[in-house]
Amino acid sequence: MSKYYLNYLDELESEAIFILREVWAQFENPVILFSGGKDSILVTHLAKKAFFPAKIPFALLHVDTGHNFPETIQFRDELVKKLGVKLLVGSVQESINKGRVAEEKGKNATRNALQITTLLDAIEEHKVDCAIGGGRRDEEKARAKERFFSHRNDFGEWDPKNQRPELWNLLNGKHFEGEHFRAFPISNWTEMDVWNYIKRENIEIPSLYIAHEREVVWRNNSWIPVSEFLKLGQDEKSEIKKIRFRTLGDITITGGIESEADTLEKIVQEVSAMRKTERGDRSDDKRSETAMEDRKKQGYF
Repeated sequence: MSKYYLNYLDELESEAIFILREVWAQFENPVILFSGGKDSILVTHLAKKAFFPAKIPFALLHVDTGHNFPETIQFRDELVKKLGVKLLVGSVQESINKGRVAEEKGKNATRNALQITTLLDAIEEHKVDCAIGGGRRDEEKARAKERFFSHRNDFGEWDPKNQRPELWNLLNGKHFEGEHFRAFPISNWTEMDVWNYIKRENIEIPSLYIAHEREVVWRNNSWIPVSEFLKLGQDEKSEIKKIRFRTLGDITITGGIESEADTLEKIVQEVSAMRKTERGDRSDDKRSETAMEDRKKQGYF
């Protein structure tokens, strides 16, 4: 009698595709939260597989801080054109202009937390009932508390103590008017899984993940890219370093690491030896022990 086995990447892929199809079956207007980072690119690739040969049935929703890496925006626009999907954009700058949020001031100012209001406004404007994200449990302790279907109340708030059980792969997306869900199809993936899958599937990624020379400054124990949005202190001096980024976000808070990994094979080898979480170089997560969880409770990704 023949036996059929899936390797671990096939199992993760199968689980993610199941969740994406459940989202499409249970919700009326779901979207993929797309940042241009590797995890949202992976979720988009999985959605393409889940519904092939039809087009991806979800629009992509990008919360634009206005402080993005130029490479990220270029990659986003090229991918949207290639896939033929709808792109929705929520602008943090517009939220500031309308007085919905106040921009931070000072050396360590960031627009990261301002995304919460912009995201919730976009969800309300476009009547989104489920926003699919690329969050993974291995990234950060607050994200480890997430379920596949994460309930948000009518204020967009997340209560980690009031989530629904998910026994036997039964996912409950029922909600009252005004409430919505976040779905996380790659929750069980690790950073290593993501890179092995990207390598196996030959998924195109932004050049920012590949080691390259860039002007950076040492701040908050990581190499922060120099840009028009970053003000150098009197005691700070920029340098040219060969770096790459393990995670992408607002250019003012995303720290890079010194690296020689300029191919997918080298990235996989490098990640396998890492002992520090990939979000360890994100300045926004260093503000407090509960920085991520506090933001998520307010409606963050």
